[in-house]
Amino acid sequence: MSVNKPMDILNQAREKRVLIRLRGNRRMRGILKNYDIHLNLTLEEAEEIASEGAIKLGDVIIRGDNVIMISPPPK
Repeated sequence: MSVNKPMDILNQAREKRVLIRLRGNRRMRGILKNYDIHLNLTLEEAEEIASEGAIKLGDVIIRGDNVIMISPPPK
């Protein structure tokens, strides 16, 4: 299946673990449950990746204007 649009990549990453880079040099990872056209994201089993280790957060909603990059899982 060829990927033609960025939203296609997000759709394929749904229910999989993704890495997200946020403003303020913050990084999070979790299972992508849902998203919208503004890149608001819902994650399960989310954790913030910090220099001292991962901080478990559980379920989170990330506002889309904070998202810099979303890295889907490898194929």
